[in-house]
Amino acid sequence: MAPSLTPAELTLLGLLVEKTRHGYELDEVITARGMREWTEIGFSSIYYLLGRLRDRGLITEVAAPGTGRAKARKVFGPTAQGRRVCAAEAEAALAELRPVFPPVLVGLASQPVVPPDRVRAALAQRATALEERVAAVRRAARAQAGAPAHVRAIFDHSLHQLTAEQQWLSDYRAALDEGDT
Repeated sequence: MAPSLTPAELTLLGLLVEKTRHGYELDEVITARGMREWTEIGFSSIYYLLGRLRDRGLITEVAAPGTGRAKARKVFGPTAQGRRVCAAEAEAALAELRPVFPPVLVGLASQPVVPPDRVRAALAQRATALEERVAAVRRAARAQAGAPAHVRAIFDHSLHQLTAEQQWLSDYRAALDEGDT
């Protein structure tokens, strides 16, 4: 049975299956692809996660071309087991619906204790944040226009989720204004 990976571990393993990389390069790809919007991988956790994957036999240090520096960066690549585990875990992640715990639902559940004007202000703030996020994801997607289809699909999925929330928010705010809630 394949070991269960955290989303952060699977993300890094997938990037290494795609191409051998060192930690700084992983960070650059995560940043360029806007992955920090949907992963909990900070720069400081990359080497920790690489160590965990290495200790589980899923990645290994691979020979890196000479960099001309006294100390070359460690480059990691997947093991055969790492490729198998990555494929199985990615397939499961695509197939299974897993619960998410959006704080907005907690806020909605407790909304009756918030004065109506404060609810409207909070929702207006959320609408502005959504607009900014959509714009940021669109910029990142344009910057990755030549990326492989699976990378473009990540941006597309994110944009669909964000625009669906924008529509819901618009409808809900209109219902509040009409007194339907």
